[in-house]
Amino acid sequence: MLLLYSFALIVLPCLPGFDGYFHHNQAECRFTSGDLKDLEYISRYIFNKVEYARFNSTEKRFIGYTESGVKDAERWNQDGLADQTYGDLDAYCRPNAEYEIQNILSHTVEPLVKVKSVRSGSQRHSTMLVCSAYDFYPGGIKLTWLRDGKEVKTDVTSTEELYDGDWYYQIHSYLELTPTSGETIACQVEHSSLPKPKIYNWDPSMSDGERNKVIIGASGLVLGLILSLAGVIYYKKKSTGRILVPTS
Repeated sequence: MLLLYSFALIVLPCLPGFDGYFHHNQAECRFTSGDLKDLEYISRYIFNKVEYARFNSTEKRFIGYTESGVKDAERWNQDGLADQTYGDLDAYCRPNAEYEIQNILSHTVEPLVKVKSVRSGSQRHSTMLVCSAYDFYPGGIKLTWLRDGKEVKTDVTSTEELYDGDWYYQIHSYLELTPTSGETIACQVEHSSLPKPKIYNWDPSMSDGERNKVIIGASGLVLGLILSLAGVIYYKKKSTGRILVPTS
């Protein structure tokens, strides 16, 4: 993984009657390994969106990219500023990188997995199953369909890992098939939060559509009983105290 830390110090002097100038310095800490052996510090100097000079801790010197930037880099390298800037590798980058590794990158969150059937639009198969993994961290997950314990590779599609914008990810894998009686269909999930692959079986005893119909029907029945009971109570209250007058 490549992790990038950066901050920007912006200076924007603007005087009446003169155009504004935009200058900022951007410091970056880069590493790809947990032991920070490849930790690198980059300090960029940018004027009006043009980078004119840069310090690179790997080369331990300033590098110029424009005519004035080359002159600045030569002067900074000669007057000892390069050695001073190199100190930020350990003073700024290393403690921040160690903190992020310990408190963020080392943590994992197990995915919430659901396996369900959805309406199939295929003319070849009667059923489409979807295996959805939600709210897992970090990215990097593998979903595998199993049919009686054997991997299924045909009629399988999948989305990319979707970034939720809150550190978490989600992904969805689809399988089109025509189920047969007695077989077992499952979704196997592999992720860094799991000590070993975890298997989630599909329950074909009731499709989602049938389950929804049962829920709606039961809700309607309960609502009907409540309304009937309310009607009986209202009728009895209205009847209480009523005097019957005989007619000839």
